[in-house]
Amino acid sequence: MSNIVFLIFRRMRRPLITLVIVYAIAVLGLVLIPGQTESGDTWHMDIFHAFYFVSYMSTTIGFGEIPHAFTPAQRLWVTFTLYASVIAWLYAIGNIFSLLQDKTFQRALAESRIARHIKSLREPFYLICGYGETGAALVRGLTDAGRHAVVIEIDEFRSNLIKLDGLREHVPVLHGDARKPRYLRLAGLEHPQCLAVVAVTNDNDANLKIAITSKLLHPRINVICRADSHDVEKNMASFGTNHIVDPYDTFALYLATALNMPCLYLMQNWLFSAGGNQVLSEPVYPPRDKRWVICGYGRFGKALHKRLVEQGVEVVVIEAEPEKTGEPRDGVVRGRGTEADTLVEAGVERACGLIAGTDNDANNLSIVVTARELNPDLFLVVRQNHSGNRSIIDAVNADIVMHPSKIIADKIRVLLGMPMLHEFFTLAKQLDNEWACELISRISALIGGHTPRLEQIRIDAQQAPAVVSMLDRGEAVRYGELQRDPWQRENPLQCIVLMLRHNDKQVLLPLDDTLVREDDRFLVCGPSSNLTRLYWNLQQENVLRYVCTGRVHYQSWLWKSLFGRD
Repeated sequence: MSNIVFLIFRRMRRPLITLVIVYAIAVLGLVLIPGQTESGDTWHMDIFHAFYFVSYMSTTIGFGEIPHAFTPAQRLWVTFTLYASVIAWLYAIGNIFSLLQDKTFQRALAESRIARHIKSLREPFYLICGYGETGAALVRGLTDAGRHAVVIEIDEFRSNLIKLDGLREHVPVLHGDARKPRYLRLAGLEHPQCLAVVAVTNDNDANLKIAITSKLLHPRINVICRADSHDVEKNMASFGTNHIVDPYDTFALYLATALNMPCLYLMQNWLFSAGGNQVLSEPVYPPRDKRWVICGYGRFGKALHKRLVEQGVEVVVIEAEPEKTGEPRDGVVRGRGTEADTLVEAGVERACGLIAGTDNDANNLSIVVTARELNPDLFLVVRQNHSGNRSIIDAVNADIVMHPSKIIADKIRVLLGMPMLHEFFTLAKQLDNEWACELISRISALIGGHTPRLEQIRIDAQQAPAVVSMLDRGEAVRYGELQRDPWQRENPLQCIVLMLRHNDKQVLLPLDDTLVREDDRFLVCGPSSNLTRLYWNLQQENVLRYVCTGRVHYQSWLWKSLFGRD
């Protein structure tokens, strides 16, 4: 607001001074010039009546001469002041219109309006810095889940684009540079309802500055950043950044998981897209018995090369400019990979897998088409750099498509809205593939052909008041009892408790006879209808007693009179 007042006074200073001077001279002249009454007496207009007359005269309303008809001298003065005041008003009004069209003034008004709106928020929200492909995907995922977000975007076109994206929730967007503390504060960094700051711009240095500023201004805030440089990641970590997401290292880990535990990789695809009612993806089985060819040795190629070599896979790298990107110890094949000669030199005809990982989608498509002609049995991994190219990337029918923005958005969405799911997969990677295969068989049997719904539930008075009430009275409740159908307790609900957490202890797939304790947190998946019935068990005490004991407990006097007390 102070900026708006400053701009108004700076732009309107001369017009206001001009109006004051014209009015002062006009009033002074009317006071000094003598008039004459109808009887011939001389009179002088007082200051109040002079100001009153000049006010309606300069706006050309024209109520007439007061309190007596003017003399020729007075009329001559009024004629002069009439033109002077009209010109002064036109000058002032012109400056007002110019001020209203001024970009700086409009931006200050927008900032003030958004700042007031954010300050009035009463529900938890996430502060998203950057509305590119990653930010847009993340905001859509959050709003589709019923969560709130506030966006800071430096590009004016993208900040206006958010209004056309058809999001389910209203998302306030502040046009500004998130690296500056002023904009972070305006966007609600210090707001008590701000849950986390997420920096997903395409500039590593900007994300680093946002992380540092956020932690300095609000040390307890949860900060999640995108970074694709190991040096920047170390710098972010030194300032206490809670989570750092590198799309290339993340995908390299996913590919290593697909090589070693394909069932866990499939489960990860299912659960990371949970809640979207999407068709379940088919399993993929990347081969490892022959060599892999990587086209492009940038940050993405380096991350994949490192993971594949750790898995004992033979890797050949194709790179057009190794003097810029560097090269692995065993050397590179110089070229882009779009030419058949380069692929043949790399031994693609004897390879089992190929990764088209350059930063150019057209080149990646050309690599895939050429390689498939040389070896139709190749397992193909394609990097998609821009979301607008999705249709042509899908047309090549690659086995795995790596889209950096989607990987970052999915992972951050899980970290923000479902942190137990991230913990679940961290623990699951320590087990074997047979365990994962058995679990996905159970999940697919429960949910059919579409992705399940996931819920992270805490046993407290807000989410599970019925359970807390029974526990306070010393009555035992087991997780198997919570998973009984409240309509027919003999039938189990079609849901699976994936993980239980009590304090710092984590248990995967807890047994049905595990006792429920207050402050337990558990992650459960299943169809929406079954999770709705699970909430009935958690929140309605008479329903919970029925599923635990098999007896119906009536609470009203009428039902007790008709059917007895139990």
